[in-house]
Amino acid sequence: MAVDPQLLAYYAAVAQRFAALPEPADMAAQRQRMRDVVAMSPADWTSLADVSELLLPLSDAKLGALMFRSRQPCTAPPPLLVYFHGGGWAVGSPQTHAAICAMLAHDTGCTVVSVDYRLAPEHPFPVPCEDALAALEYLAGQRAALGCRTDRLAVGGDSAGAHLAAQAGLRANLRASQSTGRLVDAQLLIYPAVTPAFGSDSYAAFADGPGLTREEMRAYWALFIGAEALAQGGAHPDSRLNLLAAAPQGIPPDTVMVVAGHDVLRDDGLQYADFLVEHGAQVVCLEASGMTHSFARLQVHSARARQWMERTAAAFRTLLPDT
Repeated sequence: MAVDPQLLAYYAAVAQRFAALPEPADMAAQRQRMRDVVAMSPADWTSLADVSELLLPLSDAKLGALMFRSRQPCTAPPPLLVYFHGGGWAVGSPQTHAAICAMLAHDTGCTVVSVDYRLAPEHPFPVPCEDALAALEYLAGQRAALGCRTDRLAVGGDSAGAHLAAQAGLRANLRASQSTGRLVDAQLLIYPAVTPAFGSDSYAAFADGPGLTREEMRAYWALFIGAEALAQGGAHPDSRLNLLAAAPQGIPPDTVMVVAGHDVLRDDGLQYADFLVEHGAQVVCLEASGMTHSFARLQVHSARARQWMERTAAAFRTLLPDT
């Protein structure tokens, strides 16, 4: 199926907007470019959720976070969804991904807390992974104070953030299983980065994008893990980095996975969905036809992107029943 015309029009507008400008020369410029690109999108999401700032006093760092509460009437405490934004572990923030989080709060009924984890290359692997685990466990302990259900917990993210969410959820459940069983009940993984290998069919088919290219993804992995680890590719043995490295030792969260049909990371997500099923997880996997990488962030530009995320949210709601 062809790429959604509304997404193609968006990419054309972005290309035209920045055509006369030089490529960002350093990480500060890359991060500013992402903020500038996001600023091109209308803030239609602001009517969907109330937003407030949080500070997470973790043992190794104090991290900021944004909390999104749906404005729809709620008669009972909502579940908590701890969210990690995409951006190749190196760019992005809760602010650049606010639209996704507000829409998820509206569509799922969860209170969404988006964590401002530390970024590579200033804070390379394993720092973002450890931040994600620490933030998840800290927020689990704050559910009552945040007005959320204490009997349910979810984690999620998009792209690199989905990678962080997946490894944090598994590790949190392994640690919890020694005393209380499973801590994280459900996870929402949106076109996740799974392994530092670039030879899949989708990497070949969509190497030049749109949305994300193979070389951009290779560069993000290099910033995150360094050249030596990158050279090991899919054989890297650390399961915090390579999600396929070893069978899960904890209890995997029940999972909703959505991948984009036109995305270098499509096969990463499909392979990880199969991996989770093989190891006992309940998995619902959607392949969003006509979509590209980042479509979840572009719902205000594409009616079909919005429809796909509404379907994704509906599937996710079934993993967090009221009782």
